[in-house]
Amino acid sequence: MTYTHSIALPLPWDEAVHRTRDALQEQGFGILTEIDVRATFETKLGVDAAAAVGDYIILGACNPALASRALAAEPSMGALLPCNVVVRRGPQERETTIEAIDPQTMVRLSASAAVSAVADDAGVRLDRALARLTEPEEQPAP
Repeated sequence: MTYTHSIALPLPWDEAVHRTRDALQEQGFGILTEIDVRATFETKLGVDAAAAVGDYIILGACNPALASRALAAEPSMGALLPCNVVVRRGPQERETTIEAIDPQTMVRLSASAAVSAVADDAGVRLDRALARLTEPEEQPAP
């Protein structure tokens, strides 16, 4: 069973994070939370654990209009929000991986047609954001 949409790109870590934020914003998602897994591991588990995971953040992405529709249809859906987007790069990897939750995961847990419609919309938007990352970044005019 897959529960994420994933791409791997030959981008440096900082650029991948920046472009992921921008691509999500273009699709109406704001970042409500950010978890720096590497920093958390270093603090809680030590330098070796942090080094083993590499660069790794979890962005809690939220499109307020979609969240409102999902919660109106089924208030318990809040337990599955926001949509998590992971940006990660292992210590020996040459590419940065970006993964977004597959909103259809919500549909598997709910029989609501309204939740299904929200998941479809969110899925299209997250797929567009990931696709945007594969396009060359536009350079400002001189």
